[in-house]
Amino acid sequence: MRVDLDGLVLAKGIGDVMSRKLTRGVLVTALFFSVLPAVSFAAQPADPARAYADLTAQATKLNEEVLRAQEDLVLRRAELERATADAAAAQQIERQAKSDEDDFRGQVDLITQASFEGARFNQLSALLVADSQQDFLNRLEMMRVLASDKADSLARLSGAVEKARQAHQAAENARSRAAEATSAAERLKSDLDERSRALQVQIGEVRSALTRLPAPVVNRLRDPGDRSRISVPAGTAGIALEFALAHRGDDYQYGAAGPDRWDCAGLTMKAYAAAGYAIPRTSGGQAAVGRAVSRADVRAGDLIIYYSSRSHVAMAVDNARAVHASTEGQPVKIAPIDAIGPIAVIRRIEG
Repeated sequence: MRVDLDGLVLAKGIGDVMSRKLTRGVLVTALFFSVLPAVSFAAQPADPARAYADLTAQATKLNEEVLRAQEDLVLRRAELERATADAAAAQQIERQAKSDEDDFRGQVDLITQASFEGARFNQLSALLVADSQQDFLNRLEMMRVLASDKADSLARLSGAVEKARQAHQAAENARSRAAEATSAAERLKSDLDERSRALQVQIGEVRSALTRLPAPVVNRLRDPGDRSRISVPAGTAGIALEFALAHRGDDYQYGAAGPDRWDCAGLTMKAYAAAGYAIPRTSGGQAAVGRAVSRADVRAGDLIIYYSSRSHVAMAVDNARAVHASTEGQPVKIAPIDAIGPIAVIRRIEG
């Protein structure tokens, strides 16, 4: 049998070329398809429900920041009012002290003038010019009275001068505090305005995200849930809880504190106000009232503050459920305590 070596060599060469081309083609094809899932995933729109949840969380945090800035501004303005009042009072005292100083200085001048003109005598001169023993005693008494008057007038003058000095210093200190409080209030107002604008932008994005949610999801969000009659304990906590439960179904609104629209801290604040107990306006402020309790010890009326930023608060209905003003697009409703978010701290107002 004849073997065509030339043909075999030629065939082998053609095979090698085809093999290399095929290998390159397979690699290119593999690479092409390997990037397709990433491209396809990037092109897909984000999960609307996840986007809505993220946006509402950001808006809730911004709302808390705005409320805290408002509280700080109120405190600074109150400080400014106190400093201004202190300055006005100190200036009034200073004016009165200056008037007293002028009066006492006039008295001292009169006594000094009388002494200069010879109204003052020493005991020897009194004895020499006295007509009688009684006259001598009368002159000695006059000398005592004049000396006493001068000492008293000098003491009053010295006191008036010191009072005027202290009042002037107090007025200066008060004016300095007023200037600092004014500057701080202006900075806080600017910060508040900026945060408020950011919040409005965020609220717009949340509302836009709501429109992208499927109708069944929106319907579930807007469902007020359990609105049945729930028994509450006696006392402050029970009154507060009854108030919060009575507003199930009310709309959520950032920065609102009633009468029929609420944010989370606005609802809990007004609930405890209805029970005659004042608590701060913000969830961060409410995280510091009362006393801390553990998750296992939660009972009706306890305040449950969520997230490391302490930007959300709910009120316990019992050890498993809480009522809260959740977020934009959802009414006041009852939810499982542990499903609302990560718990930061739990506070008990009474007991």
